Amino acid sequence: MINNNAVWAFIEDLQTKQGISEIVINTNDLVFIERENQFIQLDLQFEKKDIYDFLKDVAKINNKKISLDEPILDGSLPDGSRINAIIEPFCTHGPAITIRKYIKKNVTLAPPYLFGLNDFWAVFLKALVHSKQNILISGGTGVGKTTFLNMLLAQIDATERLVIIEDTKELEVLNKNQVRLEVIKGFNLSNKILTVRDLVKNTLRMRPDRIIIGEVRGEEIFDLLQAMNVGHDGSMTSVHASSSGECFKRLESLFLLSGYDVPYRVIRRQIASAVNYIIQLEKDNEGKRFIAEIIEITGIEGDMIQVSQIALQENGELLKTGRVPKNIKELHKKSGLPLEYFADH
Repeated sequence: MINNNAVWAFIEDLQTKQGISEIVINTNDLVFIERENQFIQLDLQFEKKDIYDFLKDVAKINNKKISLDEPILDGSLPDGSRINAIIEPFCTHGPAITIRKYIKKNVTLAPPYLFGLNDFWAVFLKALVHSKQNILISGGTGVGKTTFLNMLLAQIDATERLVIIEDTKELEVLNKNQVRLEVIKGFNLSNKILTVRDLVKNTLRMRPDRIIIGEVRGEEIFDLLQAMNVGHDGSMTSVHASSSGECFKRLESLFLLSGYDVPYRVIRRQIASAVNYIIQLEKDNEGKRFIAEIIEITGIEGDMIQVSQIALQENGELLKTGRVPKNIKELHKKSGLPLEYFADH
């Protein structure tokens, strides 16, 4: 608790409660928690001063500011939970706060598995990481893209040098040889705002083995695809998309934000030559997160990206489609995955 602040005391008290995934303060007297995919209103009211003092504390912890000039705050709480806040007058009835609770889980590819995985698919995903496949994690809001990315990152060899770029620190990486870059909104150099794209460009001069971006949301996809194409194998990121088909459209749209007026076939060639696998995540009506499909990008024919669906979710189980990865020999050579792996299971 900081300075006996009521909001800090409330959050500290919730640390002892199980199953809470979200905390939202819509106004000082409308406070909700999310538990088991259901929002529950609490009989609770805060003083506005306590809310503003809390936000000032959080901003200080994150080396940021929250004010009329910078009314939106993205950051983390000391326990790792992610927080977003927006203040008056941009939020009509007072500060609005959303906290996504950090819940410590098994985020390795080992039992008990998350996302409906089993031994077969865990071994396959490890092979993708160890053989340095370029991977995109695709999914909508709240499907666990960050958690899944953390699972894959845990498999990276400790000797590799990583450069990690995020809007807000969420990824957990054990490698000591790592550099973390974070976008600080409102910070500028010679009146130029530093964007994610600026950080990606600088990353190329930092001798990374792999480049990891928490989520691509804009023009930085252009530079990431270039990096994937010129030797930074094993790079990973996530993309906000509701399906694998939508993921491709999203990448094309983001690419065009880079300012290069090029035909779609050129963009698709860039994507096809840079990305090896797309893993699509979804969430069911009960809030359970799962892998919907695993897709291998196999090349391009004409103007169309060619894909092979390796896995598909059916009736609550991730199943083989009968297709063997086109790059199975590469997976075997670089990770030791048996050539007959898909034939024997």
